[in-house]
Amino acid sequence: MNQILIPYVSMADMLVETFGKSCEVVLHDLNRPEHSVVYVAGDVTHRKPGQNFDHLVKEVILSDKLNNNYVANYYFEVKGKLIRSSTQLIFDQNQQLVGALCINIDTTPITEQIAYLNTLLPNLNQIKQTEKTLETEELPLSAMVENLMDKILNGQSVQTMSRDEKIEKIRFMEQKGLFLMKGSIEKAAEKLGVNKVTIYSYLDEVRGKR
Repeated sequence: MNQILIPYVSMADMLVETFGKSCEVVLHDLNRPEHSVVYVAGDVTHRKPGQNFDHLVKEVILSDKLNNNYVANYYFEVKGKLIRSSTQLIFDQNQQLVGALCINIDTTPITEQIAYLNTLLPNLNQIKQTEKTLETEELPLSAMVENLMDKILNGQSVQTMSRDEKIEKIRFMEQKGLFLMKGSIEKAAEKLGVNKVTIYSYLDEVRGKR
């Protein structure tokens, strides 16, 4: 585990003790993106150390809600559970993205209670929360995505990589949403030492195998 992430382990434990059994905190080391999960406190989504990230690129890095290097209160489903999640991005002293702390809350107990109350009080008004947007300087999205690409390639020499190895790297990038960002095709081509037509060819092959 990256030394920068060690203080977040006790923070993860504290958050789970504070919010109880409906809370899970997942710590990612993005220097090893294909096995990024290095610590899990609680058990909501059944994440395990050694697994990789799922929602980091689409829901956090590319989110228009990203402020102060975190995104709060986005939702996803896992096995019928509606999960409320917040993620803090973690950077080193050189402003390189090295990790992420993700808080997952199982909303099932509260949504079941709300559904029950609504049967008793059908005119119950819902209170809307107003999100305050902070104006802060953020690391450019392109830099964060490029940083993730570098970590996925893990310093491997593209000259010695086989075609199949390159396709597997593209497969992982595609699965994690890196190609949702404009310009990412060209950036991947540059890093793999091929042209963007080749990257499109790899993507066609990857998508055809799903």
